[in-house]
Amino acid sequence: MRRSLLTALSVTALFAAQAAVAQTIYPVDRAEILAGARFDLKVEFPGLVARDRASVTVNGRPIAEVFGREAEFIEREDGQPASSIMLRDATLPAPGVYTITATDGEHTASVGWQVYGGGQRQARNVILFVGDGMTVANVTAARILSRGIREGRYNGRLTIDDFPQMATVGTSGVDSIATDSANSAAAYNTGHKSGVNALNVYPSRARDTLGHPRVETLAAYVQRTRGMSVGVVTNTEIQDATPAAVFAHTRRRSDYIPITDQMLASGVDVLLGGGSAAFLPRGVPGSRRQDERNMIDAFRQQGYTFAEDAGSLAEAAAQSGTRRLLGLFTLGNMDGALDRFYLHRGTVSRFPNQPDLTEQVRAALQVLERNPAGFYLMVESGEIDKNNHPLDWERSVYETIMLDNAVRVAQDWARDRNDTMIVVVPDHTHGMAIVGTVDDNRPGEQGRDHVGVYQDAGFPNYPPADARGYPPSVDVSRRLAVFYAAFPDYCETFRPSLDGQRVPSVRQGNVYVANEAFCNQPGAQRREGNLPRTADSGVHAVDDAILRAWGPGSERFRGFVDNTYVFRGMAEALGLGQ
Repeated sequence: MRRSLLTALSVTALFAAQAAVAQTIYPVDRAEILAGARFDLKVEFPGLVARDRASVTVNGRPIAEVFGREAEFIEREDGQPASSIMLRDATLPAPGVYTITATDGEHTASVGWQVYGGGQRQARNVILFVGDGMTVANVTAARILSRGIREGRYNGRLTIDDFPQMATVGTSGVDSIATDSANSAAAYNTGHKSGVNALNVYPSRARDTLGHPRVETLAAYVQRTRGMSVGVVTNTEIQDATPAAVFAHTRRRSDYIPITDQMLASGVDVLLGGGSAAFLPRGVPGSRRQDERNMIDAFRQQGYTFAEDAGSLAEAAAQSGTRRLLGLFTLGNMDGALDRFYLHRGTVSRFPNQPDLTEQVRAALQVLERNPAGFYLMVESGEIDKNNHPLDWERSVYETIMLDNAVRVAQDWARDRNDTMIVVVPDHTHGMAIVGTVDDNRPGEQGRDHVGVYQDAGFPNYPPADARGYPPSVDVSRRLAVFYAAFPDYCETFRPSLDGQRVPSVRQGNVYVANEAFCNQPGAQRREGNLPRTADSGVHAVDDAILRAWGPGSERFRGFVDNTYVFRGMAEALGLGQ
């Protein structure tokens, strides 16, 4: 047994040593590419290579024969002692299996790609709803709070509960089993794997964050080949990872200014969310820009109608002449349902008329349906994730209810049309679980002793949901007991955070420690984190995500699929790649 292990380790070391001197090829091995989609072919050599010794072939044929033009040879990439070959905007129109081989005269590396095409078009429109960071527990808690439960039976079902197709989704990227929103959303929008913090590029050694090998998005493909419209709706900043994955290309998701500039260049027809700080010229209070460019004016010059609150959004969408619509409702992320409607926290006092996600979806559909060629719409409930990170489960569940409400708007719009596929999927998950209830009237000391499990859990006593679908209060005497699997040092209070979003940890030197503002509350339990001490909040889980789908073409989603298959399922439903 020991000898076999040593042999295996020796073989592993041998392959690692070979990989260290071999060239790297992008797209990577086992990439699946939609026929006709554009991508950048790049080969990185580990050292300097003479031009006449560097060679790249596709199924044994030179690049120029396959793609109709020569690739660029870069002797010293970014001034480094390493050579590269780059071919921008390559396409492979014919489905099949392709082997790409690169050599420097001494070392050879190969990768295999599968190019696929779609069949008959089934859907005129596709709507992708992304519940950012949405876990199974988010959905369960949303059903409990929004519909109620009595004697073990729910009093109603969520809209997504009735979607006929379901699949589990693997979310890992090229660099790690643990993903972030950038590369996971990029997989949905391109069908290619990427790395943490990367948007629609393969992470390479390029020093310029905008210089990495790009892959075409679904939005760009349908605009270019079908004349379809594209919309992006979010309750986060419009430049944030998930909405930006529809149109942007960068190695660094925090490139908000370049992302905003790429947004204008993309020609996306409807853009609704927060994030006006990256649109305002330097000198305007709250601006993030370092130049004097007014991006709102730039969008207006390109034919966009601008909306800044719920009223102007509804008015702009209702105008029959509106074909392009930009709505920016806060400087940063929009406020969630709990703070906006009930607690009046966050930025509600400054931006009191923010539209609900349902209003944004309704406006987007009004504009996008005016294009007879169809549309692709991505809708994100991003505040689910942004509240799961600080262990603020009540807020994340209200945002899950908001997502379900928005899905109902889209389904009601599409129900009698039979031409629209709706997909609802998280980009990743969190380690969140419901284990019972916290009952203030249980015997014992306040806090941990009030947690009831199994037969002691009973049922929570949230008030019935109002017309919006939310219980008007979360500060009740018997609440859900929800805990997270991954956390920094913090103090568990067993109660909702009513003064604003929870801040579990604060910085102390180079590490984060528990926020004493919560530790001093009655019954609080000090918990030592299970994450590195540099972590200030919870992290994403590697657990599979649960996808739900409805409408023509949705039958493709079943069993287990990779996150890149979400792109493929949408592309095939639209009949792309022919």
